[in-house]
Amino acid sequence: MDFSLNDDHLALRDATQRFCEGEYPLEQRGKVQSSSEFMQRRAAMAKIGLFGLIFSADVGGSEQGAIEVMLVAQELGRTLGDSAFIASTVMSGALINRLGSTEQRQRWLPGLASGTRQAALAVYEAGARYEWQHTETQATISNGDWLMRGRKTLVLHGDSADLLLVVARTAGAKAERNGLSVFVVDADAPGVTVQGFDTLDNRRAAHVTFENVHVAVDCILGQPGQAADAVEAALDAATAALCAEAVGTADALLTHTVEHLRTRKQFGSPLAKFQVLQHRIADIAIALEQLKSMACVAAMAVQTGDPMVRARLVSSAKVLASQKGREIGLAAIQLHGAMGMTDECRVGHYAKRLLVIGQTLGDAAWHLQRVALCR
Repeated sequence: MDFSLNDDHLALRDATQRFCEGEYPLEQRGKVQSSSEFMQRRAAMAKIGLFGLIFSADVGGSEQGAIEVMLVAQELGRTLGDSAFIASTVMSGALINRLGSTEQRQRWLPGLASGTRQAALAVYEAGARYEWQHTETQATISNGDWLMRGRKTLVLHGDSADLLLVVARTAGAKAERNGLSVFVVDADAPGVTVQGFDTLDNRRAAHVTFENVHVAVDCILGQPGQAADAVEAALDAATAALCAEAVGTADALLTHTVEHLRTRKQFGSPLAKFQVLQHRIADIAIALEQLKSMACVAAMAVQTGDPMVRARLVSSAKVLASQKGREIGLAAIQLHGAMGMTDECRVGHYAKRLLVIGQTLGDAAWHLQRVALCR
C-alpha cells in the first residue's frame, strides 16, 4: 500500500487545518456548543466545500474519496471539531449517493453539500447493541404510502438533523439482512419524536420514535429490502473516518502532554527529564504511529471493491483505535497528575473523545469478533 500524500492531499489538509484552528481555538475545544455556534461553524465549513467532499460535481460536490475524508477527520480530531461531518456526509450522504436515484440525489444532496441541510442515520435499536441488522422498526405499504412504526436509539446529531435516514424492515425476520430498506424522513414529519441528549464528550445524539409516520413512496432509497450491503458500506466508511479522527485526537493529546512535561517542574527539574516519564511518552508515540498506519489501511479498504476485505481491515483498525485510544487517553491524564482530572484541563476533553470514539459504531470486542468472522 502507498501511504504517501500528493500535493492535492496536502493542500486539503492545510486548508482544513487553518479552518479548524480558526473555528476551534484552544480555550473552546471540548466545550458544549450552543446551537447557534454549531450552525455558524457548519456554515463556515460548508464554504470551504468539506460537506460535499465525497459527492459528485453535479450536486455541488468535489468527487473525493476516503483518503480525503481521512485527512479532514484527522484535523477535526486534532481540534475536537464537532460539525456532524461524519454523521451527515460520510454516513447519511454516502447512503443517498449510493442508493438514491438521479432525482433523489438531486433533491437532497445539494442541500447536504452546501450545509443548508443536515442528515442523520437512524440505524441502531435498543437491546441490539451494535448488531444493526437486528431491526424491529417496520415499514408497510398503507394507502399508497409507507407507514413506519418503531424506535431508533443513539442517532448521532439526530436532534439537529433536517433529514433522518431510517433503516426499517419491509420484509423478513428481526435479525435477517434481507428485507432492510432505507427511508428518507423529514425530522419534523407528523409522528416523529426526537429526544436529544448530551454524550460523554459534550456532543449530541438522540432517540427517535416513529408513531405511524407516513412516508411517500419516492422517499425509499433503492429497491425495497435490498439496502443491507449499502448500509454496511456506509457504516464502514464512518468507522474508518472515526479511526482517522482518533489519530488527530491522540496526536494533539501527545503534543499537549509533552508540553506539560517540559514546563512542569518537580525537584527543580522539568518532568520531561525523568526517564520513566520519557518511557511513557515513547509508549504513547508508538501507539500513535500504529493508529496512523491502521487509519490509512482503513481508508484504503473503504475504496476496495471487496466487502469482506473492507470489513476485515476496517474492523481491525477500529479494534486498535478503541484499545490504543483508551490507553493513550488514560496515560495522558495520569501524566498530567491531579490537574488532568479537572474539567478546566483540556486533556480530559481529548481523553473523553477517544473513549467515545472507542464505543461508537462498535467497540473493540464487537469488531474483533467481526474480524474473526471475516477470515
